[in-house]
Amino acid sequence: MQITWNDKTPIFRQLHDRLVELILDGVFAEGSALPSIREISSEHRINHITVSKALQILVDDGLVEKRRGLGMFIKAGAQKKLLKMEKDRFLKEEWPALCKRIERLELPAQELLEIVKQKTEKKS
Repeated sequence: MQITWNDKTPIFRQLHDRLVELILDGVFAEGSALPSIREISSEHRINHITVSKALQILVDDGLVEKRRGLGMFIKAGAQKKLLKMEKDRFLKEEWPALCKRIERLELPAQELLEIVKQKTEKKS
C-alpha cells in the first residue's frame, strides 16, 4: 500500500482516504482482511494510534468490522456503500469548487465534454 504523505491533511485522514481508494478499486475485496494496525504502523512508520483512528472511521461508517482476535474485515456491501458516500461527498464538496474554477477560467462546457469523451474512449 503506497502512500505519499502531504502536510495539508492529518495523516489519519490521508491513510483513511487511501484505504477508501483501495476498497473502491477492489484491492481489498468484501470479506477480506485489512492489514493489521501493527503492519500498517510499521510499514509506514506512523504511530499505531494514528492507524487506529483511520480504521475506526471505516468501522464507524459501517464499512469494516472488527472480529475479536482475527482483525478487521471489509463488510459485505462496503464497496457499493462507499461508492455512494464518495459520490455524495464529491457532488457536495468538490464539484461546487470545481464549477467555480471552470467558470473563472471561462472553459466552455462543450470543450470539457470533449475531453471527457476522449479519455473515456481511450479506456475502452
